[in-house]
Amino acid sequence: MQPVRVMGVINTTPDSFSDGGRFDNLAAAILHARRLIAEGADLLDVGGESTRPGAEPVDEAEEIARVVPLIAAIRAESAIPISVDTMKPAVARAAVAAGATMWNDISAQRHAPDSLEVAAELGCEVVLMHMQGEPGTMQVEPHYDDVVGEVAEFLMSRAEAAMAAGVAREKVWLDPGVGFGKHMTRHNLPLLAGLDRIVALGFPVLVGVSRKSFISGLDEGGRNADQRLGGSIAGALAGAAAGVAAVRVHDVRETVQALRVWQAIAGAANP
Repeated sequence: MQPVRVMGVINTTPDSFSDGGRFDNLAAAILHARRLIAEGADLLDVGGESTRPGAEPVDEAEEIARVVPLIAAIRAESAIPISVDTMKPAVARAAVAAGATMWNDISAQRHAPDSLEVAAELGCEVVLMHMQGEPGTMQVEPHYDDVVGEVAEFLMSRAEAAMAAGVAREKVWLDPGVGFGKHMTRHNLPLLAGLDRIVALGFPVLVGVSRKSFISGLDEGGRNADQRLGGSIAGALAGAAAGVAAVRVHDVRETVQALRVWQAIAGAANP
């Protein structure tokens, strides 16, 4: 059983759904990065544009200004792998030059015509995520006949497109996109229940459930993003049970502890 890696989230945006504005200045973001590393993060995901439902786009120059100084500062004091969460090739290029090692793209490299070409050129790891629609409208009546099958088919097609463009197979990651163009429970829950079918595609899978709003649909006590820790951990453990390679989380220390205990129990059952 391979340990599940924990990706710690750093949002440098003023309007993130979970912690908007807390880390939108460099000093606070650097302190947060250090904290996540100390808490056991295996890699960090730095984002400069909110992708919450209804979010407004950020221009390229502003996004670069938000993420590049932080990535450079982290790299100056740590060898931890760093992911840049962006749809824009120019932002990815600047981030990799500053020390990022992964491009986490919610558009699965469809945002710009040269995305796949740039990904191949950079030679970094690439996360291809499923999203129905785009952030501004993705939660307006999303529809699927078979959410797991459709997501799996889409991700496989994007992986094949990336490899055809020159991205090495071992660099390709998949993300089913929980909460991105999915109904709170009709789509997110079956998708999480069917994660093993995404894992079976043969690529490392990243799953992000942390603090997402569908948790509040199951528990009224989770109306605020910072009140969804229990549900976030439950999602991370569901991913671990399905064999995902990594979970993207805001609460690193608690998730690391939960995964260690879960894995110890699973190991004791199968010595």
